[in-house]
Amino acid sequence: METEKLEKVISYKFKKENLLKEALTHRSYLNENPEWKSSHNERQEFLGDAVLELIVTEILFSQYPNYAEGQLTSFRAALVNYQMMAEIAKEIKLENYLLLSKGESKDMGRARDVILANALEALIGAIYLDGGYDKAEKFVTKFIMPKLEEVIEKGLYKDAKSELQEKTQAKLKITPIYRVLSEEGPDHKKMFNVGVYLADKMVANGQGLSKQDAEVEAAKKALQEL
Repeated sequence: METEKLEKVISYKFKKENLLKEALTHRSYLNENPEWKSSHNERQEFLGDAVLELIVTEILFSQYPNYAEGQLTSFRAALVNYQMMAEIAKEIKLENYLLLSKGESKDMGRARDVILANALEALIGAIYLDGGYDKAEKFVTKFIMPKLEEVIEKGLYKDAKSELQEKTQAKLKITPIYRVLSEEGPDHKKMFNVGVYLADKMVANGQGLSKQDAEVEAAKKALQEL
């Protein structure tokens, strides 16, 4: 596995290459390559998710003293959701180094974005394990925190569900209703498809790794439609 280019892009050289190898190994790859001497990246993803959230929280808390807790929570949510993580993963060309099954490597769209987002969190977990908190913080500061300007300018932090409800109640006297249309994937990586309805008409649908995420995505699309 040639990862020197990736290490240059992320400005971090791993002391333990096996940690980087694990971060880049998707579960599906092991199904087709049982001889591969590495674990898949889900444990590192679990760790990286927590490390990422703590680092972003600390930076927001220290650098934005004039914002209330609710606003900071919204900023953080917009910075660490899977869409943003996938966007950053694409910017550093992480998918060029991922080890996937033949089937997963052909899958594009939202499913690929979820894989990329998870791999980026696994990479953060690997950096934390290899170099400690400071190195992980440098990575987050360099690649994730610059997205905050975009989050604020585009209003990506806004609560789409509340905004949709306010507008539909004011203009139509209707409260949006959300219904799960489908659930796909294993329990630990289930993808929800949720529709948002005004009266009996579905105006938009959205996908997410939780019902809440899918509802928010559906609300965002509904606002665009309306």
